[in-house]
Amino acid sequence: MTRPPLSPEQEAVYRLIEDTREHVFVTGRAGTGKSTLLQHLAWNTSKQIAVCAPTGVAALNVEGQTIHSLFRLPIGLIANTQLDQSDATRKILNAIDTLVIDEISMVNADLMDGIDRSLRQARGRRSEPFGGVQIVMFGDPYQLAPVPPRGDELRYIRDHYRSFWFFDAKVWNGEAASDGILDVGSYGADLQVRELIDIHRQSDQSFKAMLNAVRYGRVTADIAQILNDTGARTPPDAADDEPPIITLATRNDIVNAINRRHLDALPGRLQTAAAEVNGDFGRGEAAYPADAELRLKVGAQVMFLRNDTSSFGEPPRWVNGTIGTVTRIAGESVRVEIDGEEVDVEPAVWERFRYAYDPGSKSLSREIVAEFTQFPLRLAWAVTIHKSQGKTYDRAVIDLGSGAFAPGQTYVALSRLTSLDGLYLSRPLRPSDIRVDPDVQRWMAEMRAARPPAS
Repeated sequence: MTRPPLSPEQEAVYRLIEDTREHVFVTGRAGTGKSTLLQHLAWNTSKQIAVCAPTGVAALNVEGQTIHSLFRLPIGLIANTQLDQSDATRKILNAIDTLVIDEISMVNADLMDGIDRSLRQARGRRSEPFGGVQIVMFGDPYQLAPVPPRGDELRYIRDHYRSFWFFDAKVWNGEAASDGILDVGSYGADLQVRELIDIHRQSDQSFKAMLNAVRYGRVTADIAQILNDTGARTPPDAADDEPPIITLATRNDIVNAINRRHLDALPGRLQTAAAEVNGDFGRGEAAYPADAELRLKVGAQVMFLRNDTSSFGEPPRWVNGTIGTVTRIAGESVRVEIDGEEVDVEPAVWERFRYAYDPGSKSLSREIVAEFTQFPLRLAWAVTIHKSQGKTYDRAVIDLGSGAFAPGQTYVALSRLTSLDGLYLSRPLRPSDIRVDPDVQRWMAEMRAARPPAS
């Protein structure tokens, strides 16, 4: 598959990462190409890198490893827990030049400090942040937040941190004190924040401005009226000359009910494709990248779950998030119509990786520890807003139900659309739907004041 070239601003950030040892946080609005830059870095860097993410599915998407499995960290609050490290773990952590963390906004402050402690301990560089490893983080705090702590964990976070966000970890602000094991030092790690500006998903400047207003919680009455007036339409029935329409909803039960209702309404025989799982995929079906049992009928609306990797230099026939309609189901192949053209889709293999140290070359290597084989498809009359992350749609019905329950949720939903023309709302937006975390507003304002974004 051909990879898009970097834009000038992406290239500038890549050079900062590649040519220096600076810790870098790469952020930006939806559709600015953060994932493209991460992929380019992973494929082209001359450094020894390890790529990780906070969840199993996110790690699969970047062909990396989960943070907890890479560092062998305990699940839950880490605090001052003694970190037991095997020889194999120490060798891996000593071989890393650059640690790349995707979806960093889902990493809480306690886990960020756990990563710091692990690297200092393994590398024997106890007074140096991250033990001398360069940290490169990708994500947008305006879109995804870490899971809020509860009970005793919440009380601990409140006592020890300004917030539970990664950017308030002690390693960044120099407040870390000795934990009895490490001489943590009294200074924080310097972080270079680079905010990508150029949006590639939308081209209409007025729609971009509206999305910006939603992102930052600055929606005026005029903007709200335009969004609500545009979205106050009955979604059209499926037509051959129209792109498919998908519903983005807040909750899994709403999504499952919509998909089940549409699938049951189709004539014809229901067919089920069972996934093949080899090796340890972690924490059950929640860690799977696709359905363990995919239920389909001819006529089903489906979404692709990964890019077409068989184009061999030609433009990909589909990308992650493309929507189509099943026209034929035959054993090892499912035929899907996309924009009037039919393609045959075969099962895809997702590989779960684990980093290992190669003593011969004294370098990191990746070994496959599990494989998941399934058609890269999901029923797509509806999908949760959370699972729409990173996807692009021409048309969508946004169903916020009783209200957006997480900061950034409405922004994520709206920013999936390529244009305002594709917006349909199940109900008008309310002021309570526009939610921005005040800690994100505070920290991003501080970062912009200190380091204006490169453009």
